[in-house]
Amino acid sequence: MRITCVGGGPAGLYFAVLAKLADPAHEVTVLERNPAGVTYGWGVVFWDDLLDDLFRHDPVSARRIWDAAYKWDEYEVRATGKAVSYLAGYGFSLGRHRLLDILGARAAELGVDLRYRSEATDDPDADLVVACDGAGSRVREHDAAHFGAEVVHGRNRYIWLGTPHVFRTFTFGFEKTEAGWIWFHAYPFTDEASTFIVECTPETWAGLGFDELDGRDGCDRLARIFADHLDGEPLIDQRAESGGTGWMSFRRITNRRWDHGNVVLTGDAAHTTHFAIGSGTKLAMQDAMTLADAINADAGGDLGAALERYEHTRKAALAPLQAAAKASSEWFERMNDYGDLPAKQFSYALSNRRGAYPLWRYVLHVSTQRGAGRAMLRRALALRRWSRARRRPGFGAPVEGPQHRHDPAHIGG
Repeated sequence: MRITCVGGGPAGLYFAVLAKLADPAHEVTVLERNPAGVTYGWGVVFWDDLLDDLFRHDPVSARRIWDAAYKWDEYEVRATGKAVSYLAGYGFSLGRHRLLDILGARAAELGVDLRYRSEATDDPDADLVVACDGAGSRVREHDAAHFGAEVVHGRNRYIWLGTPHVFRTFTFGFEKTEAGWIWFHAYPFTDEASTFIVECTPETWAGLGFDELDGRDGCDRLARIFADHLDGEPLIDQRAESGGTGWMSFRRITNRRWDHGNVVLTGDAAHTTHFAIGSGTKLAMQDAMTLADAINADAGGDLGAALERYEHTRKAALAPLQAAAKASSEWFERMNDYGDLPAKQFSYALSNRRGAYPLWRYVLHVSTQRGAGRAMLRRALALRRWSRARRRPGFGAPVEGPQHRHDPAHIGG
């Protein structure tokens, strides 16, 4: 089969890897419009469920991702006038550039034809065209009436920044200004940098003057607002070099159909999920897995039936996550309703934003904020992470190919 993946992000590269693993005779090409090594964005986050899936599908690339990832073991919540509080949970973060390096190297090892600075034609010469070219997908727009994309804009404004300040763990920080609350979602992804996403209501955004500032001046103002959290380090807007600014309103994209003839949508081209639940990369790679599984199950058979099965399977899997993401984003749109709560109640409301938890979760939250309770919970979660890792197929095997120099086992303080 001749396969063309339009877009060299996580979905396109990982599907290319899985297609070649399923059948080395497949002729797989990845077309990426950017030069090799160029990508926008900072770090990505993911959790055990994605790692479980990665190890089942390709232990080689999965182990490289595990080795390169930061491992953090709780969420820290800071807010003006409140004591620091903590939320239970652990996760992983990795620079987007590093993730693409790992997946690109693995694809090249398997014989995928990687073509950078390459634009897709309107009708690529392939048996299967995988559209993984992002939320603004040109492939999808070529047949817009068929796919039936719908776009709903969120109310809040946000900007995706980076900083050389390395946060200890995943951190939410809320600052109360003269124009209202403004907050960040931050996490480390290398030993030299963190992702720093800032969000606020449109009223606060305009009240602080961000509607009149360019990228550099806007970053300087944000760095002053969040100075207590950054230890003097700057904030960086990748769009500022061109004189623009990265402020956006989130676009929730859904599509009536995901396939048309030999064309199929994956990742953000098919759906977007609000960054407040940090699942965009995970869902894109799980799209790639489900699509590969569907095609392999019908090898030599009916491609249309395989694409239909992929679409129905993924839409069903996405439904609860999209509902959680919607509830989460709406909580942040109502943040002013929660800002005056005491510290423990405020952080619990933040953790509970996707839906109601049972009462025992609140009791656990209150009892693990300090001292022995917090330490015991963190140790239990660390043990769970490593126990789950060791049960994965191929986890203990030697890692083939290039490895990352940075392999922290744990960054919690």
